[in-house]
Amino acid sequence: MIKACVLTLGCRVNQYESDFIIRELSKNGVAICDAHEKCDIYIINTCSVTSESDRKSRQFIRKCVKQNPNAVIIVTGCFSQISREQAEKINGVSIVIGNNEKSKIAKIALDLYNEKNALPCGFDIYNGVFDTMYVGAPLTRTRAFVKIEDGCDSKCAYCIIPYARGSVRSNPPENVISEVKNIASEGTCEVVLTGIETASYGKDFKNGYNLGKLLYEVNKIDGIERIRLGSLDPFNVDKEFVDTIKALNKVMPHFHISMQSGCTKTLNEMRRKYTAEKAKERLTYLKSAYNDLMLSADIIVGFPNESDEDFEATYEFLKEQRFLHLHIFPYSKRDGTPAATMANQVPEETKKARLHRLEAMQKEIKAELLNEFLSKNSEVTVLFESFDGEYVLGHTPNFIEVKAKCDHSLSGKLVNVNLTHTDGEYLYGEI
Repeated sequence: MIKACVLTLGCRVNQYESDFIIRELSKNGVAICDAHEKCDIYIINTCSVTSESDRKSRQFIRKCVKQNPNAVIIVTGCFSQISREQAEKINGVSIVIGNNEKSKIAKIALDLYNEKNALPCGFDIYNGVFDTMYVGAPLTRTRAFVKIEDGCDSKCAYCIIPYARGSVRSNPPENVISEVKNIASEGTCEVVLTGIETASYGKDFKNGYNLGKLLYEVNKIDGIERIRLGSLDPFNVDKEFVDTIKALNKVMPHFHISMQSGCTKTLNEMRRKYTAEKAKERLTYLKSAYNDLMLSADIIVGFPNESDEDFEATYEFLKEQRFLHLHIFPYSKRDGTPAATMANQVPEETKKARLHRLEAMQKEIKAELLNEFLSKNSEVTVLFESFDGEYVLGHTPNFIEVKAKCDHSLSGKLVNVNLTHTDGEYLYGEI
């Protein structure tokens, strides 16, 4: 039996695409193996969001070549799209494939294994065509991801991704709806609609069909109990969007906001499309639409020219908005972006100090939010996802993690839990 390994770096979109490749290989009788096994085919789905991501991508490629120099080595993803020549020069690489024809990779891999010719493909990320895939219910995860969009038109000063993923290309709604229906029929009750710039879904359509209309249709699908979204730009969380989604009972009261900073000056220099004041206004309206709404966010600290005063503005913004989770990143230079050549690069020690301050504040805020939720809710419905032999762990509708003692797995099941206490990190309860 042919053995293959698919290695994935980076975002959920990459993971979705890798899941598709795995399914296609499996359909053709290929055994999917772990990275430590000697395989006949290695597919490395790379990331290029930072220079460190590039380094890791090269490291993974060389590791696979070393493991089996005679294997078919396919490099795809954002590193291959942006740095095609670098990838092609790595000794042992069989073929480099860009980001817009990953749906063909399983076939290409088998053709190469069988010593058939295969030409490089997938580098035209500006042709307006969505590379359609179908993954279906997850093989190992409780919630299913559906890729509804690819590409980004924002061109933020720190980000290379628009050059790796191209302009916005949306998955036709009939494809999304069909995939979600199949996911429901296979027994998965939670679906995450994701993309590179999720809220831009439909921007490339000429008929006005947008994310709100897609959510309305997905909300009607029997068997789907929970709908979640990928990252949302505050610019897109306007009154019209909030009014649309608050009427949909399956859209969960948790949203991940691509915030990046809470300082208007820094946001302007990042080339974001909103001010801190506009973001606050929109998040306030979003919170007013839901009971027990929780938010999470991405934050970059130490962006070029971020002064102490600018950081304090972000600190106060986050303290006021009270996010359940913060994904905090020290700014990292990315060659090929405007920010990499900006003056007044912030010292690494300063970045670390700012990151640690936000982490300390966030820990306190999360504990407060959990205590407040516990004081108002004695019972909650949890979708359980994992089991460690003693506790099952899952998420509430607003994405709070809950642990409960149990002697068996409840993965994929929606279960009522009587809440008992919190340790500031998790809620605990009894089945």
